[in-house]
Formats: sequence, C-alpha cells, structure tokens
Amino acid sequence: MQILVTGATGYTGRRVSAALARAGHTVLGLTRDTSTAGNLVVDEVTPVRGALAEPETWRHHLDGTDAVVHLVMDLDDPVGTDRTLFAEITAAEERDGRRRHLVYTTGISSYGRTGVALMDENTPGNPESPIGFRFALERELAASGLAHTVVRPGFLYGGPATTSMTAQWFAAAEAGAPVFYGDTAKRWSWVHVDDLAEAYVRILGRAPEGEVFVIADDQRLSALEVQRVAVRAAGFTGGIRLEPAEAGGIMQVAADQDELVSSAKAHRLLGWRPRHVSFTDAPERHYRAWVSGR
Repeated sequence: MQILVTGATGYTGRRVSAALARAGHTVLGLTRDTSTAGNLVVDEVTPVRGALAEPETWRHHLDGTDAVVHLVMDLDDPVGTDRTLFAEITAAEERDGRRRHLVYTTGISSYGRTGVALMDENTPGNPESPIGFRFALERELAASGLAHTVVRPGFLYGGPATTSMTAQWFAAAEAGAPVFYGDTAKRWSWVHVDDLAEAYVRILGRAPEGEVFVIADDQRLSALEVQRVAVRAAGFTGGIRLEPAEAGGIMQVAADQDELVSSAKAHRLLGWRPRHVSFTDAPERHYRAWVSGR
C-alpha cells in the first residue's frame, strides 16, 4: 500500500511513518523542506515536498496513493485546511476512480467538559470546548462519502517528546520553574507514541471503514501526579507553582478537565493493546530520550 502522511517530520508523524514503513508499506512523508528530512530517509520513508495549507504543492502526491494519514493541525486555519484536505481527496477520486482511505487524527481534548467519568467513542463532545470544532470536522468527514477512520489519541509521551506535555514539564524543571495549569485534580489518559504508531498500522491493515478509535493506556493518574514524577526525573526537587489554565494558553484551557477514556473498542476490533504501561514506570528513561532528542 502507498500511504501519504501529513506532518511526517513531527513528533507523532515520524514514529507513525517509520512504523508504517516497517510494516511493508511505501510511505510518502509530506514536509515543507525535503532537504532537512534526512530522518525520514533513515526510516525508509520518502520525503515529498508540500505545505498542507497550499494544496497546489501536494495534490499530485495523491496520485497512486491508497491511503492518507493526517497527523497535523494547522493552527492558522485548522478548519479550512482540513476541509481542503477532504476536498482534495474527493477530487483525486473523481479524477482517477481510485478509492483512498483517510485516517484522520483528532484527540481526546476535543471532548471538552462532558461530565462522563470514562469516555469512549460514543461519548458526545461538548461543543463549547475550545477545540470542539474537531468533532464537527469528524462529522463532516463521515458525511463526505470518503473511506475513513478517525483516531482520537490520549496525551502522548515517549521518544523525543517534542510536542508532548512531558517535554514542557522537563524543560520547566531544568529551568527551575515548573508550573501546573488548571484543576489540580484532573486526570488524563496517556499513550506512548510508539503504541499509537502501532494502532495506525493495525487500522490500515484491518479496520473496517467509518470507525472511530480512542487510543490510550489504562492508567488513571492525575495530571499533577504525572508532572511531579516528570520533574523529579529531570532532577528538580522543589515545588510546582500552580496557575489558572488561562495563564497557559488555549491548549491548557482545552485540557482543563478530566479526560479519561476507554480503548476497549481498539482492543476488540484491532487487537491493539499498549506495550508501555505508564509514563511513571520509566520516567528517567523518558527524560533521557527527551534530552537526547534535543
């Protein structure tokens, strides 16, 4: 199978691209600058040039492609860019009659405040969530007629942790000024980035079309507890300053609630289970990986 991956040079994108290549697929990694994408080549992924917000730079990469894995959110125009992606895939299918499977990534913070203790694929999102528009985009995709699967990952950790919350905590610990934003009792579901990558491999190998999958481990730790473990792993022994979620920006506001999810559906339909139990099992190893990744 030939697969185009958006966000291929990002934190999640590189691990997912590499896992798909190891599974025997031909993987095209979309990047703005192929000259700096040597890490993709090492992973046997072919870098292809294109800026997601400029479809004229990448639509030709859809030719001959069987699937698209979408792993990036355009912060400048998240709704418009994703709608353009849907439209470009539709247009490509009309040109050549070739059906393409879009694996579309959102995330568990899109749920917002639901009041549900353990959320799953059937839990309605709160439309007032700062990023609740992502659930609206999921519905637009379902109505589009495109072959698709939706993936809602938990909070990521592991490897270089580039855009993981744990990277922010490590960096703040090294600077001697860790801060926790928002509700100190909130709990989040997490998933190791390589376990998430395995889920994409399984989805493209066996998932029926039109499904939604929550992908996360089974731990129920508070976010503050995980941060304490992270800053201790980075050598910080002092206290963590508490601030309101608003002080941390929109993503902190979006995640300022319990976000515990069940991945029972992925266990049942994909045979997927996380190989990594919890961030707290090996925090020093995760810290060393982050340091090396810099």
